[in-house]
Amino acid sequence: MDNRPVPRRRTGAVRHLLQLACVVLACSSQLLMVEANSWWSLGLTPIQRPEMYIIGAQPLCSQLSGLSQSQRKLCQLYQDHMSYIGDGARTGIKECQYQFKQRRWNCSTVDSTSVFGRVMHIGSRETAFTYAISAAGVVNAISRACRDGELSTCGCSRAARPRDLPRDWLWGGCGDNVHYGYRFAREFVDAKEREKNYPRGSREYARMLMNLHNNEAGRQAVYNQAHVSCKCHGVSGSCSLKTCWLQLADFRRVGEFLKEKYDSAAAMQIGRKGKLELKDKRFNNPTPEDMVYIDTSPDYCLRNETTGSLGTHGRYCNKTSEGMDGCELMCCGRGYDQFKTYKHERCHCKFHWCCYVKCRRCTTLVDQFLCK
Repeated sequence: MDNRPVPRRRTGAVRHLLQLACVVLACSSQLLMVEANSWWSLGLTPIQRPEMYIIGAQPLCSQLSGLSQSQRKLCQLYQDHMSYIGDGARTGIKECQYQFKQRRWNCSTVDSTSVFGRVMHIGSRETAFTYAISAAGVVNAISRACRDGELSTCGCSRAARPRDLPRDWLWGGCGDNVHYGYRFAREFVDAKEREKNYPRGSREYARMLMNLHNNEAGRQAVYNQAHVSCKCHGVSGSCSLKTCWLQLADFRRVGEFLKEKYDSAAAMQIGRKGKLELKDKRFNNPTPEDMVYIDTSPDYCLRNETTGSLGTHGRYCNKTSEGMDGCELMCCGRGYDQFKTYKHERCHCKFHWCCYVKCRRCTTLVDQFLCK
């Protein structure tokens, strides 16, 4: 008679496997939570200057969420930079929302931790733009802070005098220090990606390369569009002498440039050598200024908790437009509701001597359209 306790062993084995699965799932959810945190969250919460902290208060860097281990170390070394990194993130988020305000995905922020939500888990064109515009925002903010004397490790631009500048024009003033802004943004923004240790050739490794490439595209946009600005000096505005310096381009111009790069972004895949390569070999290889992506974008028509899409229900649309802001495309063929609303605006403005402008307040009844 066989008295071996076979069922008990199987039950114990099953219990062991279930416990192991729970541990793995817990670790996976923990990893996902860590991945969801982003330094972009610095743009949604105001950061106090280090000198504003009272004695005995918790250190600045330990209070900031979303920083990776390497970024936290940089925070400890450059505490006076952190509020400007937050300014840069905020500038990037606002510009992203401006550029995509008439698209199905409109760069909405969903919470103060992941900022853009699960949609950033997809290596899409939209994710590429978000990484690029955020990195650009940091270059912009740090460069300006240097010029304004707000940071201890940098000052006015030390860029070399352009060769084509007329000899009798002075090269000086206090220009935006885009060289320092570029270098610091590269060190800080890329730190989170470079500390990862994914297997070469894996999907995670491809996504890391994609993020690094798009970060660089954003920095290049600010760096390459900095230009020489001059001011005239002389009696009665004769402009007998000019002083010139290096100045950043308006950030709206940077946003428009990156939007063009978004429209022409290159679809990539991980190659045999562990590097990103074009999916379609008929196109030219992307330059450091170009954006790249590895995943096809969802259509963003319907709310989807898995992809993070918020859908277009309740979004305003333009009935007369045939573009992406038109009701047919924005509402994804679901139709729209029409209602009337009052619009208030200034009108009949007149200049009065001296020196003010007086306007009337006009009210008009206009049609509005909302996606079903």
